[in-house]
Amino acid sequence: MTNNQPLAGIRVLDVSQVMAGPFCCMLLGDMGADVIKVEPPQVGDSSRRSMGFRLKGEDSPGFLALNRNKRSIVLDLKAPADRDTFYALVKTADVVVENGRPGVADRLGIGYDTLRALNPRLIYASISGFGPGGPWATRPGYDLIAQAMSGLMSAVGIPDQEPVKNTTPVGDLGSALFAAYGILSAILARQTTGEGQLVTASLFEAALGLSIWETAEFWGTGKSPQPLGSANRMSAPYQAVEASDGWFVFAAANQKLWLALLAVIGRQDLADLPRFLDNSARVTNARELIELLRPSFRTRTAAEWVDALLAAGVPSGPILNYEQSLASEHTHARAMVQDIAHPVEGSFKALGFPVKLSATPQVVRFPPPLLDEHGTEIRHELADKGLIAEPQAA
Repeated sequence: MTNNQPLAGIRVLDVSQVMAGPFCCMLLGDMGADVIKVEPPQVGDSSRRSMGFRLKGEDSPGFLALNRNKRSIVLDLKAPADRDTFYALVKTADVVVENGRPGVADRLGIGYDTLRALNPRLIYASISGFGPGGPWATRPGYDLIAQAMSGLMSAVGIPDQEPVKNTTPVGDLGSALFAAYGILSAILARQTTGEGQLVTASLFEAALGLSIWETAEFWGTGKSPQPLGSANRMSAPYQAVEASDGWFVFAAANQKLWLALLAVIGRQDLADLPRFLDNSARVTNARELIELLRPSFRTRTAAEWVDALLAAGVPSGPILNYEQSLASEHTHARAMVQDIAHPVEGSFKALGFPVKLSATPQVVRFPPPLLDEHGTEIRHELADKGLIAEPQAA
């Protein structure tokens, strides 16, 4: 298969498990990188056995969702012979990605300083819960903990209710995106310097780094942001409301949209009230404002309101569940659902590529690998380069 994608020729060693590291490496693989997933013996990536349901094979749907466009080799990094094979791989690699707790990689003999000595051009990405330094560095890294300790959990959910987290794991997935961004930047820097570097990302810093509105509010007011439900910190009204048959969302995010909204719902009487005169006043009085608007929205169905608001230029939409969203014509028009052929599953559905490249589009070159599916193949490649002895036939 010809690979003319942007990262063709870049080799990535994925020495990570579960979500943050594997998602980062999958993104690189989707752009054409040769991603080799290095897995421990017997169980492999622990996410292979996660989740409480299966399709046909032993690997979980979660593992399948995070590991396309990779090859798998099993190496016991505590065993000298397998560690030497890993060192041989490092000499051929451009990038290593690991997401263990700080200190674990060094104890295994695969820390940054050790691998950089083998390959000075190596870009080493380390994703952890809280980063390699600071008083929280050695704490376990879980998305729930990062959301809690970054401040994010204090500002999501319904006012005066028990704390909730963002169900989408923004710490895990955000750190993966930031790590990929750092890796690509380091690849560009290497073109000038000729040397690799250490890239660090963490779940905590990702959750905090994405808290743009919340930190702006805190520094601007001196008060920690509180939960707003579906409302917005910078614009009002901008949230979910209940129609006669269910809920929908709309966003009157500026003065023009505010006046258009009032015209649609027949509440022009609110336009000249000082406490709702501009966006700043409406944000300050958002709770009172939405209570005044709620009776109007209960007079028609959600679909009727969405159609009427869109016709007036006010952003609006239904609240879809995942079944509805994945089945929508728009989702399929944007190729966000794909069927991936698999040697055990036959095929399975997966999300498509959320960013599109016009000249070098992403493709699924490899389905998520079976454990050690490519181990012999990769060892032969290393032997051909004279880096290890030719593997013996089984």
